[in-house]
Parts: sequence; structure tokens; C-alpha cells
Amino acid sequence: MSTVQEKIKTAAQKSRRHVVLAEGEDDRIIEGGLNAQKDGVAQITFLGKENSINEKLKTAGGSSADFGVIDPASADVKTYAEAFHELRKHKGISIEDAEKAMRNPLNYAAMMVRLGDADGTVAGAVATTADTVRAAFQIIGKAKDASIVSSAFMMVCEGDHFKKQGTFMFGDCALIIDPSSDELADIAIASAESCKRFIGEEPRIAMLSFSTAGSARHERVDKVAEAVAKVKEKRPDLTIFGDIQFDGAFVPEVAAKKAKDSPIQGDANVFIFPSLEAGNIGYKIAQRIGGAMAVGPVLQGLAKPANDLSRGCSAQDVYDLIAITAVQAQD
Repeated sequence: MSTVQEKIKTAAQKSRRHVVLAEGEDDRIIEGGLNAQKDGVAQITFLGKENSINEKLKTAGGSSADFGVIDPASADVKTYAEAFHELRKHKGISIEDAEKAMRNPLNYAAMMVRLGDADGTVAGAVATTADTVRAAFQIIGKAKDASIVSSAFMMVCEGDHFKKQGTFMFGDCALIIDPSSDELADIAIASAESCKRFIGEEPRIAMLSFSTAGSARHERVDKVAEAVAKVKEKRPDLTIFGDIQFDGAFVPEVAAKKAKDSPIQGDANVFIFPSLEAGNIGYKIAQRIGGAMAVGPVLQGLAKPANDLSRGCSAQDVYDLIAITAVQAQD
């Protein structure tokens, strides 16, 4: 387990929160949830077919008596359905539609969090990001001070094969397809706060582009430059530079040539990509070719914690995201 994973685990153990896992029949979810509860990271509830979950817990060395196990397909969903109906009736949702919606584990888990029956939820090992985030967005909703919901990965680079070791935030790699300059600014600010909360470092933000300091002229470059100006206006306390190419943000020797006026000087720890296309490709290259550990994505801007796994996740990824969710719930 990396240094930053240990920090998050320790922080989660200080105030054990209740995390609900909507995909409770998945073997990775079972293993990650079982280990998280065993280590005191969180109290776990699994959603799904009870017989299946109980049998898998037994096989994995756990006992169903120690965990919450709920099957939304057979549970009493009246209270949750009424709450969902009240929330979505302006969209034409009937009480019958609401009851059907609450039979969906993703929706049931999100409603548990909304109504305070759980502190946070984790899903996405089986469900798509679109389905996972839709449930969280519609039911938990945005935080009052958030204009958008975005995401960031923690990219952990620890080991002798890395020329530069550390943990870096990559955003947005999962949600906002083509962010406007306003949205890019908000992603940068949210990712900076995640950097402080989870990595424990002061953020140094690089707003990435194919251009450095206006070396190329294009509307996509203009968008990044506008986002930088908006971050500086909203949060003058943050260290930020852009537009900048990745090597100028990451390699001091390159920064000295390409970005002499940058306050980052090749030492950024928060990297904001100009589009989802670039971010998603970038983090997966860093993970699969570079060997970085991708933790997340962490969802930013929700009223209460809900986080999305990659469908290619491991049991350790599940454990890590449970710990992150538990720490978010402490706030």
C-alpha cells in the first residue's frame, strides 16, 4: 500500500463511517468491502441478492452477521419511493415509477445516503459511469456551493522506476466531456481541494494544452487561458499556470526553456486536462504503460459522498475508494 493510501486509510479509521456498496454480488466488491470493514476503515452494507452475498462472504472468510445485507428487489422501499417521487415528480415520475426506481441498487444506495441511512456509496465495478453518476446526481445532488460535479484521479507514482515519485491529481478524466472555460476553472479548484484533502500537499495546478504560454493560436488554447484567468479571479491564493504542455508542467529542465515565467517550474501536482478525451486517455497511459496506480475517480461537488469505480477495478481499488468515501463523509 502506498504512502498516500496509508494516509487515507488512517484518516478513515479515525471516524468509521457507513458506506453502502450497490454491487454487492461482485467478488471484487465483496473482498474490498470485507477487508475495509475488517481494518476499521468503514462499516459496510452490501446490496444485492442476500443468498448470493452471504455465500460469497462465507467463502471469503467473512460472516453475513457482521455486515448489512439488503436486497432492494424484495426490501420495503415505500419510504425511499416516496422520497424519490417528491424529488422527481416535476419530471413526471409517478409513485409507481419511483418504487420501480428504488428496486435498482444504484438508486437505493444513493437514497440511503440522501436520507442519512448511510454516509456514502461506492459503485461502478459493474455499472457504467453514466448510470452510477446519474443515480448520485439525481438523488444525492450537487453541493450548495458547487456549480458542477466533476472527477479526479489520484495517480500514485511510487517505486524506483519512476524518475519523479509522488502522487498527482488528474482531472477531469471521467465526467465532463468538453468543459467550458468556466467548467475547467471549477474542475481546477475542486481538484486543488482534493489534492489538499487526500494528498496533504499545497496544490500547484497545471492547466494542460498542446500549447505553452500561447505558443500556438487556437480556440482550444484560448479556452484554457480563460479558465486560468477565472481561477485566479475566484481563488487568488492558488498557484496555477496555463496554457502549458505536460512536459513543461512536469519536468523542471523543460519548464526552464518553455515556461520561464511559470510559478510551477516543472513541479505541478494537479493536472487539469482540456477535455475528457485527453484526460481519460492520459490517465490510462500513465496507468498501463507508466505503471502509475490510479485511485478513483473521486467525484467532486456532490452534497454527500458517492464515488465511481472503473469496471476494470481490483479489490484493492474498491478498498481504496471506500476509504476515500469514508474520509469525504467526515467533512
